[in-house]
Amino acid sequence: MTGAIKLLGKVYCALIPIIGVLWILQVQQYFGVALVAPEVIGLILGVSVAAAFIVYPYGKEPGVLELLLGFVALAAWLWMSFNYNQWLVDMANRPVEKWVPGAVGIVLMMEGMRKSCGIAITALVWILIAYFLLGHMMPGVLETEYASVDKAVLQIYADSNGVPGIVMTVIIGLVLAFIIMGKVMEVSGATTFFTDLSMGWMGHRRGGPAKVAVVASSVFGTISGSTVGNIMSTGIVTIPLMIQSGFKRHHAAAIEAVASNGGQIAPPVMGATAFLIAEFMDATYAEVVTAAIVPAAIYYLALFAQVDALAVRHGLRGLARGDLPRVLPVLKSGWVFVLPLGVLIYFIFWLGYNAGLSALYAVAALIVLMIARNRSLPSRAQWIEIISGSGKNLLPLMLIGAGAGIVVGILNFTGLGFQLTLILKSVAEAHGLFVMLVVTALIAIVLGMGMPTAAVYVVLSIVLIPALIRAGVQDMAAHLFVFYYGLLSMLTPPVAVASYVAGGLAGANMWRTGLTGMQLAAVAYMLPFLWAFNPAILLFGSWLACLIALATATVAALMLGRMVILYGYGGATGRLSAATTFALALVVGSSTLWAGAESPVALIVAAVALLAWFVTRRGLPGLAVPVRNPA
Repeated sequence: MTGAIKLLGKVYCALIPIIGVLWILQVQQYFGVALVAPEVIGLILGVSVAAAFIVYPYGKEPGVLELLLGFVALAAWLWMSFNYNQWLVDMANRPVEKWVPGAVGIVLMMEGMRKSCGIAITALVWILIAYFLLGHMMPGVLETEYASVDKAVLQIYADSNGVPGIVMTVIIGLVLAFIIMGKVMEVSGATTFFTDLSMGWMGHRRGGPAKVAVVASSVFGTISGSTVGNIMSTGIVTIPLMIQSGFKRHHAAAIEAVASNGGQIAPPVMGATAFLIAEFMDATYAEVVTAAIVPAAIYYLALFAQVDALAVRHGLRGLARGDLPRVLPVLKSGWVFVLPLGVLIYFIFWLGYNAGLSALYAVAALIVLMIARNRSLPSRAQWIEIISGSGKNLLPLMLIGAGAGIVVGILNFTGLGFQLTLILKSVAEAHGLFVMLVVTALIAIVLGMGMPTAAVYVVLSIVLIPALIRAGVQDMAAHLFVFYYGLLSMLTPPVAVASYVAGGLAGANMWRTGLTGMQLAAVAYMLPFLWAFNPAILLFGSWLACLIALATATVAALMLGRMVILYGYGGATGRLSAATTFALALVVGSSTLWAGAESPVALIVAAVALLAWFVTRRGLPGLAVPVRNPA
């Protein structure tokens, strides 16, 4: 019985990507069947909830309880799917046969989300549902119009502003394809290729395995739609290597978490969010990528500098060249894995195809290249891993997307989103833009906790971005500000999902890993404030302003690495030197704000700091090991 239930769970998981791919390809049109997105959402969400009860059972093994709850959830959401068109023109009438299945479906969906995504995000959604029902009893600006239970249920369950709304539409029509692409890259050996290439290029340098983690995670992360998926793909190789080479466990875990999270902000894919930002802003994909490329480069430069500094501080050598893959043979055997990225860009840029459809063409190209490279068809196990494995990866995303749909719906139904915008605007008027940005960043981190990249952006774009734009922040700067801080929730305790997953692989203390991850990602916490005041770092402005912004930010990033080395002195001297360097990095990085975007003063400050960096680069008195490591 247990074996049959587990098999059913695999079938459910396999159906998730299959339904999504058929929808993206619009196969139903070839059979003369007209469907709208909410009908497909009801089907795919019902399957996802049913799968969640089996994949995440109450006990060690799934049993009859999980099977029955899954059947009920599937029936409840299929009921919405089959009746959606009829209900669409009859929303005023709310008989029990409408809202009771809806209530059951919502409760089971929330329980499935709790089991697959954790209590934090589930509790937040339950709080908002309670607010929807009881908000008419709240005081002041938080008071809402009275909503009966049947009305509230149907607005969440069957309204295009609720669960079957924009968040789930984007996930099944866009993000799903990139998750499948990441899984095919993993199964085909592309992940191994990128890791081996990074090993051959960086493995012999001091702290080599950590630098491999940075390079491999950044490359694979640009394709993967999931920070956690990136950690599980590359971290299982890089984290043990870092520990073996001498890195402390929490350092190894934090480096992998920060590197993997950075993949979500790095073009061309940006966790599939680049396309969402373009759509929400009514901008082109090229404009989004152009704006995002400099901050992503500075993010990885700062991380690389700090990793190198940790290696210096602890005297860590690289791996022996004889134990590493050679770059040219690796390129010769795996260069085909780069081609699907070219296919993706070709279909998006030159042919103007939908991003989800373009990703499926890239997946098809990758499978063909995999067959040609291996001279054989994928095995049965590989097909199962691609299809069912993709579904398992998509499972939390589907459920959290439904939860995000509830959040977005309630913010719209109650007017809470508009009220938050007014509150933030009043904060800006009373205390200035900087205080408003701090509050916005904190809200983004809290609301973004644990959610996938695309879902984070969709939710936060509804709530926070209008307030920033009204306060005078440039449009692209506002979108990227909120996106960055929503994504930083993956590294910020107490949630810090990325840090905790990497810490689990490393056997490290979770809190130490989370705090170390925040240190390594310090530049990501500061850069959004810089471009909120000076969007030249996003390449908006004159060429001189952009050049000065790039120069000052780059020098500040290098100084963060120097801070880590200075902290190695130990005692009060080391802490004072590190604090002074950190303060100088802030001065250099913010020089365009207090001196002017095109001021030569900012460039002079950056030049002096860079000269000091070069002068002290070869060695620092008092360090236990020389800065230059013979390895």
